[in-house]
Amino acid sequence: MNEKTKKNKTLRGIGVSPGVVIAPAFMLMTESVCVVRHKIPKESVFTEIERFEDALIKTRQQILEVQNNLEQNTTMRDASILDAHLMVLDDHVFVDDVIKKVQAQTNVEAAVSEILESYAKMLASVEDEYLRERSADVLDVAKRMINNLTSAMDHSVLDLNHRHIVIAKDLSPSETAGMCKDMVVGFATDVGSPTSHSAVMARALEIPAVVSLRNISEQVSPGDEILIDGNKGVLIINPTEVQMEKYGRLAEARQTIERGLVTLQHKPAETTDGHKITLSANTEGLQEVDSVLRYGAEGVGLFRSEYLFLAIKGGIDEESQTAVYQQVAKRLSPAPVIIRTMDIGGDKLLDGSQFEREANPFLGCRSIRLSLLYPKSFKVQLRSILRASAHGNIKLMYPMISNVNEIIAANKILEEAKSELTAENIPFEKDIEVGIMVEIPAAVMTADVLAEHVSFFSIGTNDLIQYTLAVDRVNERVAYLYEPTHPAVLKMIKETVDAGHRHGIWVGLCGEMAADPVLVPLLLGLGIDELSVSPAAVPMVKDAVRTVGFVQAKELAAESLMCRTGTEVLNLCRHLTSEVAPELLELV
Repeated sequence: MNEKTKKNKTLRGIGVSPGVVIAPAFMLMTESVCVVRHKIPKESVFTEIERFEDALIKTRQQILEVQNNLEQNTTMRDASILDAHLMVLDDHVFVDDVIKKVQAQTNVEAAVSEILESYAKMLASVEDEYLRERSADVLDVAKRMINNLTSAMDHSVLDLNHRHIVIAKDLSPSETAGMCKDMVVGFATDVGSPTSHSAVMARALEIPAVVSLRNISEQVSPGDEILIDGNKGVLIINPTEVQMEKYGRLAEARQTIERGLVTLQHKPAETTDGHKITLSANTEGLQEVDSVLRYGAEGVGLFRSEYLFLAIKGGIDEESQTAVYQQVAKRLSPAPVIIRTMDIGGDKLLDGSQFEREANPFLGCRSIRLSLLYPKSFKVQLRSILRASAHGNIKLMYPMISNVNEIIAANKILEEAKSELTAENIPFEKDIEVGIMVEIPAAVMTADVLAEHVSFFSIGTNDLIQYTLAVDRVNERVAYLYEPTHPAVLKMIKETVDAGHRHGIWVGLCGEMAADPVLVPLLLGLGIDELSVSPAAVPMVKDAVRTVGFVQAKELAAESLMCRTGTEVLNLCRHLTSEVAPELLELV
């Protein structure tokens, strides 16, 4: 196609990994090898089973190689994403089912393909977004197994020898993990969500990415120049010179702003008229402590302890938990570290028969409900947190509280753990602060009652918005309804803050809403005492705090609470940001 006649088109999807980049398109074809089912003679059964075992070994070696390469560039937790693939290969039910089919004289390629495709189809049909996305893991394993059984060539991103942006219908975790940052500078896919494995991988590898572009794989041709903006979720096919200049200036401006924000590391999160809040970081493990310190957070406002359980097959024992909590507390001392007890369920599921799969896990037995259902396991975690609290800067927080009875029941187990440690002469902080996450409308409406039993509230906006608006926050089909500035959400936040302050306790807020610098002045005006965000977002949020006056923030909140729509609120917030910190609009 002549350069002058190349189509120019702008598409919008979901940005899942930030950055602006331009490069030629590489069309990744992911069609599987065609498998033909046929009957094998009885004397070939043993040979077919041997081929199956050889393919299992080869496939496992390939996945381990990809996982090892990933560990060299990211954290262990990110590399452990491929554990799902290894679990399929280690599943004795899968192995037994294949062998039974082969013994019934079915060729091994067909046996593997039929069984894994049936598993994937079953997962793809369930309501839960997380489980639907796991069907991609099963299909990825199936493709590798079939390729190894047939010795098929698997052309992939590993074949690239110069910089490209990968375009695909979807990307498997191993395909994303196999990307070399020098050759793959970005990717875009038809489907996907911010929680998909490929999105998590992209952020870990720091590769700009846009997903949920519907039919981008059909609209792009090999050789097309592609520009993607992972911040805004924009993809441009064959950008014009004007568009390239615009995005070039935008990328340069973002880099300049981000470099400037680094200078805020040792400065307080304080408004222009002297109102100070606490700015903390969300973490999931030891590997992020360096980032907490580097970006200037004032401790940890949300330590997601469940990732210790998710990362280690079979769980983590008391000694290992205690060691992790102690190291985090010691490295950040005297800054506070708030450890949330295990928030398993919803889209975070443990392996093991005791944790049953549910049709609607976000409304099911998750978080504190699950902990109270298994008090022995819960007490082990509470003992670990208490043991680490001897360092003096640890606080404890229960997730997904919906009624006061849950707090009373959890505290009873906490007191049992304290009594045991006292009897064993193990030191701990006897007056450890205990708080709860407010993320269910029922907790908001009974906040005055709950406040009598805790030392602080932490509003979890991701779930509070989801439950208030009845919007699955990982479902791209209803993403347009997920609105942090919805009047109902603002009233929920304000009611929680007021109830907490009436009872003399502080109120924090975490979730994606806390990391949006445009909404920070609104949250300040609503009376939030603490914000907790990802470490990398700390400088941007701190800048938003330091460029606005508290009086301005309160006026914004008062006006916003009178608005009828979320759009009106957002426009007010953007207008204020354009006046006090216009540079931040370039980053969101």
